[in-house]
Amino acid sequence: MAARKKTSKTIKKTKNPSGERIVVENVNVPGYTVEVDATKYKAMRIALLKALPSREPGLTQTEMRKAVLPHLPEDLFPEGAKVDWWSKCVQLDLEAKRVVLREESKPLRWHKKK
Repeated sequence: MAARKKTSKTIKKTKNPSGERIVVENVNVPGYTVEVDATKYKAMRIALLKALPSREPGLTQTEMRKAVLPHLPEDLFPEGAKVDWWSKCVQLDLEAKRVVLREESKPLRWHKKK
């Protein structure tokens, strides 16, 4: 089987006045990176780290998406817009960086690394 080639992709769908981008990783596809809006990434990262517990049991994907809502700025995520995509994006990046850990459970749960 051929080795997977490392790639990078830029997604330019968000409108960020500063134009600042940040590179994110995906734990499920090692070596693959994507550039995303830095402002939204940072806001979601703060919210996700506030919402996630430090130990097991962590939060399921559904619980995580609900738990970040009170910690997000309304101007970036009006009425929770795009929370599902951004929470997953940041969760996969933080998991790749070993800041967030995936538990061996059904359903899957995540918590912050101690």
